Amino acid sequence: MVLLAIDFDNLHQILRILYTDMMPLCSDMTGVAKGLAGLGALFYVASRVWQALARAEPLDVYPLLRPFALGLCIMFFPTVVLGTINAVMSPIVTGTHTILESQTLNMNELREKKDRLEREAKLRNPESAWLVDNEIFDQRLAEMGILDTPKMLGMYMERAAYKVQETVRGWFRELLELLFQAASLIIDTIRTFFLVVLSILGPIAFAFAVYDGFGATLTAWISRYISVYLWLPVSDLFSSVLARIQVVMLDKDIASLSDPNYIPDSSGVVYIVFMLIGITGYFTIPSVADWIIQSGGMGNSNKAISQAGSFAGGIAGSTAGNVAGRLSKK
Repeated sequence: MVLLAIDFDNLHQILRILYTDMMPLCSDMTGVAKGLAGLGALFYVASRVWQALARAEPLDVYPLLRPFALGLCIMFFPTVVLGTINAVMSPIVTGTHTILESQTLNMNELREKKDRLEREAKLRNPESAWLVDNEIFDQRLAEMGILDTPKMLGMYMERAAYKVQETVRGWFRELLELLFQAASLIIDTIRTFFLVVLSILGPIAFAFAVYDGFGATLTAWISRYISVYLWLPVSDLFSSVLARIQVVMLDKDIASLSDPNYIPDSSGVVYIVFMLIGITGYFTIPSVADWIIQSGGMGNSNKAISQAGSFAGGIAGSTAGNVAGRLSKK
């Protein structure tokens, strides 16, 4: 397939470059954010000073420094805020990617060994050797005479059906592998888009955090940014787990193929089910990342997402039960 020639690693690298190239755009929002933060700081400081004067209480200067600290963060947002967070989170991404690379290399070596042993096992079996090897097939045809013409035609048809079956199985396997890689790319693309939006509009979020009543915006923005940033490490860990499971499966297959009396099963049902589970599992990564980092500002949104998931699961369960009940009555 032509689509499988796409280098998904290059596509992931393009997303990294895109994120880096778009980071300077957050500076365009700094001017607007400074205006909003300056107006908010005026109201913030005036309100606290007025309250202290009205109540004849001493003025607490420490809380009044909050708007100025946020103003400094807005002025140097790309370096102070984004630079600090990315510098702290980058080792996590590097560590998880190293784990993934080690598992993937091991899996590729075992897969090549399994394919070689599987071909040798088929060649050992007289019933399937002539389907795999051309020389054995030609030798069997040469041993037949003119009276074995119907049998020869049957052999040609059976070998053609075997090749078609192997081709269709290979296409379906490549399609599942393509969907598997595409699921990872979709998660990475959405992650990059979210990070770009959060980074460009981050100064605006910090500016609104100066106002009373919007203080949770700061913690919510930081929590969301870190949570989205963790999508890639969680994705790498999930891929590492899948690769490790495949390594265990390949070890078991290699041990079975080492037995001269073992006849391999070429259906590939286990591999197909495994790939479907992996494709589905990629779309649970955002939920897992939300479990790692949370803040008080995200409690309502997480609760709403959880309630929506429970509601959807309840509908799906009731629908499945209704269908099963109707089928059992027929």
